[in-house]
Amino acid sequence: MEETIAGAQNTQIAGQIPQQRGESLPETAVRYAEERHWDVFPGTWLEAVDGTQRCSCGDPTCPAPGAHPARPDWVTLATGSATVVRRMWQKQSTASILLPTGRTFDALSVPESAGFLALARMERMELILGPVTLTPDRRMQFFVLPGASVKVPELVHELGWSLSSLDLVVLGEGCYVAAPPTRFGSRGAVQWACRPTPANRWLPDAEELISPLAYACGRDR
Repeated sequence: MEETIAGAQNTQIAGQIPQQRGESLPETAVRYAEERHWDVFPGTWLEAVDGTQRCSCGDPTCPAPGAHPARPDWVTLATGSATVVRRMWQKQSTASILLPTGRTFDALSVPESAGFLALARMERMELILGPVTLTPDRRMQFFVLPGASVKVPELVHELGWSLSSLDLVVLGEGCYVAAPPTRFGSRGAVQWACRPTPANRWLPDAEELISPLAYACGRDR
């Protein structure tokens, strides 16, 4: 499902599924629903305005152009039905692909620099990872089992940190992540640092990843 970042190509973190360039947003959204059983919903999209790419929301200063919900009731739109997904993207084929968290997965979001440090540490620890995204705004999001928002503050405290002192954000119920190949305006597309594969269909618990992530975020301060 879309290309993996070049920096992960030489590790076990990068999946072994061949790269699939050129796949459309609707096709990819359907695959997420069919193959991963993820709920998905369409977000905003990019429009050409005076030779530049602008967000369909109309805000020229949009912080996530083409990569955020298009309507306030987005939670009710998210679905895992491939038939409904096809119908939604027929209305706007270039709409971004957004995945609600707090359902089939939560996400632990950290700065890119801390994320790469954590990935290297996790590889040495031989941890089994779930999918991990890298966004154009230089964040990495580690997919974990739902319920992380309840566990993580205490887990971090047990490691000698406070969550408020680390740039580690738990995305759970009411939040979402942008999925590859969604684009953030001219800044580029979301990519997989660890792509979805049959091997990582079963997600890790936040407890399994929190130590290397907290350590990396502490080093990154």
